[in-house]
Amino acid sequence: TKATLESVKRSDHRDETPTTRRTRGSMAKPQGWVPQSVPATQSHHLDAVPTATAVSRSRFMTKRVRSSPIINDIDELAMQEAAELAEYLVPIRLDVDLEGHRLRDTITWNKHEKNLTPEQFSEILVDDLEVPGTFVPVIANIIRTQVEGYDADTKALIEDSDHRVIIKLNIHVGNTSLNDQFEWDISCPDNSPEQFARTLCQELGLGGEFISAISYSIRGQLGWHIKTMAFTEAPKPLESCLRTGNLDKWAPSIENLTDREKRKKYRLRLCVDTTA
Repeated sequence: TKATLESVKRSDHRDETPTTRRTRGSMAKPQGWVPQSVPATQSHHLDAVPTATAVSRSRFMTKRVRSSPIINDIDELAMQEAAELAEYLVPIRLDVDLEGHRLRDTITWNKHEKNLTPEQFSEILVDDLEVPGTFVPVIANIIRTQVEGYDADTKALIEDSDHRVIIKLNIHVGNTSLNDQFEWDISCPDNSPEQFARTLCQELGLGGEFISAISYSIRGQLGWHIKTMAFTEAPKPLESCLRTGNLDKWAPSIENLTDREKRKKYRLRLCVDTTA
């Protein structure tokens, strides 16, 4: 009997120890834990734009019932009032790692949007990508935080003055990589990142996914340059509209990479950014 009791105690001890360790490990991430995916500054817009998470293929192979809200009950008066508001696009970068799923995407959000909330958009996005519903509040929180922290007001700039900044594109869509750099005049109200992106993609024969990625990248960098304008030097006077030196540096470059080359290039990019 004593031997039996001792063996039971030892077995209970062996069963409790792993359970206790697992419980302690799970305590490091409480139930309300949310990943730190919301950047504190706008410097994240200077990073390379990675490939966005693709829409689930099962949506095209099987009939599914949409669980997200369908925005079709907005009255015409509300739509007319929203159409009269000035458009103020804010670059939004999503990079969330949650419950074994990773979501990457870049969008531009209208700060004056009245008919679609970040929560409704998040539900639609989560439904399209077929990721867990726990992504909805996280995505909505990221959108709200980045919208509130973005400031690209150029009213204080004089239109006739020279406020050129350098915009660098490093965009990846699938296995296609686009690199380019050019000067952009912040003080010119006629400059449109969306129109520029459409024209550039048309000239280079790039798909529609590049249009949204390019416009996001330009708007993100413009916001950063405006925020740090007081600490940067004024550009050199423009002597000619034609560039004479380092022409390869100022021309678009398109590469079709394998998966291995893409991962290697991305790691190399990270090393350069951390040592710069």
